[in-house]
Amino acid sequence: MFRMGHLHPAPMNPLLWPVRNVANGLGLAWWARVETRSPDAIYWFGPFVRRTTLEAALPAFLEDLRSESPASLEHQLLKTRRSEPFTEFADPATAAPAT
Repeated sequence: MFRMGHLHPAPMNPLLWPVRNVANGLGLAWWARVETRSPDAIYWFGPFVRRTTLEAALPAFLEDLRSESPASLEHQLLKTRRSEPFTEFADPATAAPAT
């Protein structure tokens, strides 16, 4: 599983983290907002400097979420600024245990 906040997403060049952090801080980074039902949760996947890089990495992330058999899964690509939490549960009782 490579949800943000748990494990690192798709392999990213560590030399680009400062660029990603600046882009995110300015609200210029690309993020995927993935919403599932059963469990009712929102997952944020990013940041990415280029939309095309996000689009290339997103299928593996979505496949990972599908392996948990949610009732539905929808996503949007957004240029925005994000900070933790990267996983938001509608019902705190369904939240993943802290690691």
